[in-house]
Amino acid sequence: MIPAAFEYHRPDSIDDAIKIITEHGDEARVIAGGHSLIPMMKLRMADLSHLVDLQQISELKGIIIEGQSVTIGAMTTQHELIAHEELAKVAPIMTEAALQIADPQVRYMGTIGGNVANGDPGNDMPGLMQLLHASYTLAGPNGTRTVQARDFYEAAYFTAREEEEILTSITFNSPVGGYAYEKQKRKIGDYATAAAGVLITKDGGTCSHASIALTNLADTPIYCEEAVSILTGSDLGAGAIEAATMAAVNASDPGEDNRGPIEFKKHAAKVVIRRALERAIERA
Repeated sequence: MIPAAFEYHRPDSIDDAIKIITEHGDEARVIAGGHSLIPMMKLRMADLSHLVDLQQISELKGIIIEGQSVTIGAMTTQHELIAHEELAKVAPIMTEAALQIADPQVRYMGTIGGNVANGDPGNDMPGLMQLLHASYTLAGPNGTRTVQARDFYEAAYFTAREEEEILTSITFNSPVGGYAYEKQKRKIGDYATAAAGVLITKDGGTCSHASIALTNLADTPIYCEEAVSILTGSDLGAGAIEAATMAAVNASDPGEDNRGPIEFKKHAAKVVIRRALERAIERA
């Protein structure tokens, strides 16, 4: 189908983009890569009079690494994440996860900002950002503010971002130790049926730090606090792995859809969580 008529804007600064959004209110929407919004417009499920394209805003692009701090501009594409050699050294899980998103055609256009900002529970980056304890910088008519990724997602497609705000960048500290991002999907290019990210740091034979987050197993990404508590201070043996896996599975709340019934999704979750744990521990 063809979308309804709209006015197209291509500002070259964040301030100009915010002015357009503020002026037109609910009738305006920003577009990053467009993989979520354009199909909705074609299906007439999103009726917009003004489309604000962020592609021309250079300050929304790029990757800055300063010591342990990593800042990624919202308009940085998944391909750029994959191709960035320094990012692959300080945060290899970013490369591993980005390579599992859709296909090369999508990754050349799809942006990290669009992936995390629209609240789609099937997107991979929101869970990954919770795993990394990332923070989002939001700019709006009242200035800028920072929101933690673990506090950003409220329900499917509902986030802490205000209507007149733009997500401008993502910041996190480079992870230390073992990592893994495991994803089960029906076919190449599909959203995850279940996905899990894991970070593990060891001090001798003991787990000194852990982080676990799930994708597409609830209306929002899930940070698995109980599973993290089980692993931290443990010997990372079979008993700890099993207990943490089941705690993470129990934290999930999938719904039945064309990817399968709830029982199957819980089973898939158990498989990917255990795989991610075992691989992260091995890498640690």
